[in-house]
Amino acid sequence: MLSLKVSGMTCGGCINAVTRAIQAQDPQAKVSADLATQIVDIETSLSPEIASQLMADAGFPVSQ
Repeated sequence: MLSLKVSGMTCGGCINAVTRAIQAQDPQAKVSADLATQIVDIETSLSPEIASQLMADAGFPVSQ
């Protein structure tokens, strides 16, 4: 499981956008996000680098 700190998420629509971005490359991925902490947990076969890039491309950059 990946836990990534993401910036810019403010609503359920943001969570849906992140979920769609990941599931476009890994349809079996399970994505959960916490708006308060800006943490996205992902169960996926994607590498952390690819998952991070997909979220950044969707407008939600991953911070370290």
